[in-house]
Amino acid sequence: MNYTYLFVDLGLLLFSVLLFSRKQLNFASQSKFIILALLINVFAFSVPTEFLTQLKVIVYNPPYLSGMTLWELPAEELLLSFLLPLSGLAVYLFLNISYPDNTLEKYSLALSNIMLGVCIAMLYFGHQKLFTVFTFSILLVFLLYIEYVNKIRFMYRFYRAFLVSLILFYSVYSVLTSVPVIQYTTEETLNFNLSHIPFESHFYFMSMLLLSIYLFELFKSRARN
Repeated sequence: MNYTYLFVDLGLLLFSVLLFSRKQLNFASQSKFIILALLINVFAFSVPTEFLTQLKVIVYNPPYLSGMTLWELPAEELLLSFLLPLSGLAVYLFLNISYPDNTLEKYSLALSNIMLGVCIAMLYFGHQKLFTVFTFSILLVFLLYIEYVNKIRFMYRFYRAFLVSLILFYSVYSVLTSVPVIQYTTEETLNFNLSHIPFESHFYFMSMLLLSIYLFELFKSRARN
Protein backbone atom coordinates (compact mmCIF):
# COMPACT_ATOMS: atom_id res chain seq x y z
CA MET A 1 0.00 0.00 0.00
CA ASN A 2 1.41 3.36 -1.06
CA TYR A 3 0.08 6.86 -0.45
CA THR A 4 1.87 8.85 -3.18
CA TYR A 5 -1.35 9.75 -5.01
CA LEU A 6 -3.17 10.39 -1.74
CA PHE A 7 -0.45 12.81 -0.57
CA VAL A 8 -0.86 14.75 -3.83
CA ASP A 9 -4.59 14.98 -3.16
CA LEU A 10 -3.98 16.14 0.41
CA GLY A 11 -1.70 18.88 -0.88
CA LEU A 12 -4.56 20.20 -3.03
CA LEU A 13 -6.92 19.97 -0.07
CA LEU A 14 -4.54 22.00 2.07
CA PHE A 15 -4.27 24.68 -0.63
CA SER A 16 -8.07 24.89 -0.93
CA VAL A 17 -8.56 25.11 2.84
CA LEU A 18 -5.99 27.89 3.12
CA LEU A 19 -7.56 29.91 0.32
CA PHE A 20 -11.15 29.37 1.44
CA SER A 21 -10.18 30.34 4.98
CA ARG A 22 -10.02 33.95 3.80
CA LYS A 23 -13.15 35.68 5.06
CA GLN A 24 -13.63 37.54 1.77
CA LEU A 25 -14.46 34.29 -0.02
CA ASN A 26 -17.50 33.63 2.22
CA PHE A 27 -17.10 29.89 1.94
CA ALA A 28 -19.76 29.12 4.56
CA SER A 29 -22.49 30.98 2.69
CA GLN A 30 -21.53 29.41 -0.67
CA SER A 31 -20.48 25.95 0.46
CA LYS A 32 -23.71 24.21 -0.61
CA PHE A 33 -23.34 25.54 -4.18
CA ILE A 34 -19.66 24.62 -4.31
CA ILE A 35 -20.07 21.09 -2.95
CA LEU A 36 -23.09 20.25 -5.12
CA ALA A 37 -21.33 21.54 -8.24
CA LEU A 38 -18.24 19.48 -7.48
CA LEU A 39 -20.14 16.28 -6.68
CA ILE A 40 -21.93 16.52 -10.03
CA ASN A 41 -18.57 17.16 -11.68
CA VAL A 42 -17.06 14.05 -10.07
CA PHE A 43 -19.96 11.90 -11.26
CA ALA A 44 -19.92 13.38 -14.77
CA PHE A 45 -16.20 12.86 -15.30
CA SER A 46 -16.00 9.49 -13.59
CA VAL A 47 -17.93 8.01 -16.55
CA PRO A 48 -15.46 8.87 -19.38
CA THR A 49 -12.48 8.29 -17.06
CA GLU A 50 -13.82 4.85 -16.14
CA PHE A 51 -14.36 4.04 -19.82
CA LEU A 52 -10.84 5.16 -20.74
CA THR A 53 -9.44 3.13 -17.84
CA GLN A 54 -11.25 -0.03 -18.93
CA LEU A 55 -9.81 0.41 -22.44
CA LYS A 56 -6.32 0.87 -20.93
CA VAL A 57 -6.02 4.36 -22.39
CA ILE A 58 -5.35 5.56 -18.84
CA VAL A 59 -3.38 3.21 -16.59
CA TYR A 60 -2.91 3.63 -12.83
CA ASN A 61 0.16 1.97 -11.34
CA PRO A 62 -0.79 -0.07 -8.22
CA PRO A 63 2.56 0.45 -6.41
CA TYR A 64 1.66 4.14 -5.93
CA LEU A 65 -1.96 3.64 -4.86
CA SER A 66 -3.69 2.88 -1.57
CA GLY A 67 -5.63 0.01 -3.17
CA MET A 68 -9.09 1.51 -2.55
CA THR A 69 -11.19 1.57 -5.72
CA LEU A 70 -14.67 2.38 -6.97
CA TRP A 71 -15.48 0.44 -10.14
CA GLU A 72 -12.02 0.41 -11.74
CA LEU A 73 -11.04 3.88 -10.60
CA PRO A 74 -8.68 4.44 -7.68
CA ALA A 75 -10.30 6.36 -4.83
CA GLU A 76 -7.49 8.90 -5.22
CA GLU A 77 -8.59 9.64 -8.80
CA LEU A 78 -12.15 10.37 -7.69
CA LEU A 79 -10.79 12.53 -4.89
CA LEU A 80 -8.66 14.43 -7.40
CA SER A 81 -11.75 15.00 -9.56
CA PHE A 82 -13.22 16.76 -6.55
CA LEU A 83 -10.17 18.57 -5.19
CA LEU A 84 -8.60 19.92 -8.40
CA PRO A 85 -11.77 21.77 -9.46
CA LEU A 86 -12.25 22.80 -5.81
CA SER A 87 -8.84 24.44 -5.90
CA GLY A 88 -9.73 26.04 -9.23
CA LEU A 89 -12.99 27.35 -7.78
CA ALA A 90 -11.07 28.82 -4.84
CA VAL A 91 -8.78 30.59 -7.30
CA TYR A 92 -11.82 31.76 -9.31
CA LEU A 93 -13.50 33.30 -6.25
CA PHE A 94 -10.27 34.80 -4.95
CA LEU A 95 -9.53 36.51 -8.29
CA ASN A 96 -13.13 37.73 -8.60
CA ILE A 97 -12.85 39.45 -5.23
CA SER A 98 -9.30 40.71 -5.66
CA TYR A 99 -9.82 41.94 -9.24
CA PRO A 100 -13.55 42.65 -9.64
CA ASP A 101 -13.24 44.56 -12.92
CA ASN A 102 -15.05 42.58 -15.62
CA THR A 103 -14.65 44.86 -18.64
CA LEU A 104 -12.78 42.18 -20.59
CA GLU A 105 -15.86 39.94 -20.58
CA LYS A 106 -16.75 41.41 -23.99
CA TYR A 107 -13.76 39.55 -25.47
CA SER A 108 -14.58 36.18 -23.92
CA LEU A 109 -16.88 35.06 -26.74
CA ALA A 110 -14.13 35.64 -29.28
CA LEU A 111 -11.75 33.57 -27.17
CA SER A 112 -14.36 30.83 -26.82
CA ASN A 113 -14.82 30.78 -30.58
CA ILE A 114 -11.07 30.30 -30.95
CA MET A 115 -11.27 27.44 -28.45
CA LEU A 116 -14.13 25.91 -30.43
CA GLY A 117 -11.91 26.07 -33.50
CA VAL A 118 -9.11 24.35 -31.58
CA CYS A 119 -11.52 21.60 -30.51
CA ILE A 120 -12.68 21.01 -34.07
CA ALA A 121 -9.08 20.97 -35.36
CA MET A 122 -7.98 18.50 -32.68
CA LEU A 123 -10.96 16.25 -33.41
CA TYR A 124 -10.07 16.32 -37.09
CA PHE A 125 -6.39 15.49 -36.60
CA GLY A 126 -6.93 13.09 -33.70
CA HIS A 127 -10.22 11.44 -34.64
CA GLN A 128 -8.66 7.97 -34.35
CA LYS A 129 -7.28 8.58 -30.86
CA LEU A 130 -9.67 7.89 -27.98
CA PHE A 131 -8.27 10.29 -25.39
CA THR A 132 -8.18 13.09 -27.95
CA VAL A 133 -11.76 12.42 -29.08
CA PHE A 134 -13.16 12.23 -25.54
CA THR A 135 -11.33 15.34 -24.36
CA PHE A 136 -12.16 17.70 -27.18
CA SER A 137 -15.70 16.40 -27.71
CA ILE A 138 -16.56 17.13 -24.07
CA LEU A 139 -14.99 20.59 -24.19
CA LEU A 140 -16.70 21.38 -27.51
CA VAL A 141 -20.14 20.54 -26.12
CA PHE A 142 -19.56 22.52 -22.92
CA LEU A 143 -18.33 25.61 -24.77
CA LEU A 144 -21.19 25.55 -27.27
CA TYR A 145 -23.80 25.25 -24.54
CA ILE A 146 -22.33 27.80 -22.15
CA GLU A 147 -21.64 30.43 -24.79
CA TYR A 148 -24.69 30.00 -27.01
CA VAL A 149 -27.45 28.61 -24.77
CA ASN A 150 -26.60 29.60 -21.21
CA LYS A 151 -27.47 33.17 -20.17
CA ILE A 152 -25.05 33.56 -17.24
CA ARG A 153 -21.92 35.46 -18.23
CA PHE A 154 -18.70 34.45 -16.47
CA MET A 155 -16.34 33.21 -19.18
CA TYR A 156 -13.70 35.94 -18.89
CA ARG A 157 -13.39 35.19 -15.20
CA PHE A 158 -13.30 31.48 -15.97
CA TYR A 159 -10.44 31.85 -18.45
CA ARG A 160 -8.53 33.99 -15.96
CA ALA A 161 -8.98 31.40 -13.21
CA PHE A 162 -8.05 28.56 -15.56
CA LEU A 163 -4.74 30.17 -16.50
CA VAL A 164 -3.80 30.69 -12.85
CA SER A 165 -5.03 27.19 -11.92
CA LEU A 166 -2.64 25.69 -14.47
CA ILE A 167 0.04 26.25 -11.82
CA LEU A 168 -1.83 23.77 -9.60
CA PHE A 169 -2.47 21.46 -12.54
CA TYR A 170 1.24 21.28 -13.40
CA SER A 171 2.20 20.84 -9.76
CA VAL A 172 -0.09 17.82 -9.52
CA TYR A 173 0.31 16.15 -12.90
CA SER A 174 4.06 16.64 -13.19
CA VAL A 175 4.31 14.41 -10.10
CA LEU A 176 1.65 11.91 -11.18
CA THR A 177 3.06 11.41 -14.68
CA SER A 178 6.77 11.47 -13.85
CA VAL A 179 6.70 9.02 -10.91
CA PRO A 180 4.62 7.61 -12.77
CA VAL A 181 1.37 7.14 -10.87
CA ILE A 182 -0.61 7.59 -14.10
CA GLN A 183 0.37 6.55 -17.61
CA TYR A 184 -1.37 7.21 -20.92
CA THR A 185 -1.30 4.94 -23.95
CA THR A 186 0.57 7.02 -26.53
CA GLU A 187 -1.37 5.42 -29.40
CA GLU A 188 -4.56 7.00 -28.06
CA THR A 189 -3.15 10.52 -27.60
CA LEU A 190 -1.58 13.08 -29.91
CA ASN A 191 1.73 12.00 -28.35
CA PHE A 192 2.61 15.61 -27.61
CA ASN A 193 3.59 15.99 -23.97
CA LEU A 194 4.41 19.00 -21.85
CA SER A 195 6.48 18.03 -18.81
CA HIS A 196 5.35 14.39 -19.24
CA ILE A 197 1.72 15.56 -19.34
CA PRO A 198 -0.35 14.77 -22.47
CA PHE A 199 -1.53 17.84 -24.36
CA GLU A 200 -5.12 16.63 -24.02
CA SER A 201 -4.96 16.55 -20.22
CA HIS A 202 -4.83 20.35 -20.08
CA PHE A 203 -8.17 20.54 -21.86
CA TYR A 204 -9.67 17.69 -19.84
CA PHE A 205 -8.92 19.79 -16.78
CA MET A 206 -10.37 22.84 -18.54
CA SER A 207 -13.65 20.96 -19.04
CA MET A 208 -13.74 19.87 -15.40
CA LEU A 209 -13.18 23.40 -14.15
CA LEU A 210 -15.64 24.87 -16.66
CA LEU A 211 -18.42 22.50 -15.60
CA SER A 212 -17.74 23.15 -11.91
CA ILE A 213 -17.79 26.94 -12.28
CA TYR A 214 -20.85 26.88 -14.53
CA LEU A 215 -22.81 24.75 -12.04
CA PHE A 216 -21.67 26.93 -9.15
CA GLU A 217 -22.83 30.09 -10.94
CA LEU A 218 -26.06 28.40 -12.01
CA PHE A 219 -26.99 27.28 -8.49
CA LYS A 220 -26.05 30.66 -7.04
CA SER A 221 -28.14 32.46 -9.66
CA ARG A 222 -31.19 30.28 -9.01
CA ALA A 223 -30.89 30.82 -5.27
CA ARG A 224 -31.04 34.60 -5.81
CA ASN A 225 -34.16 34.40 -8.01
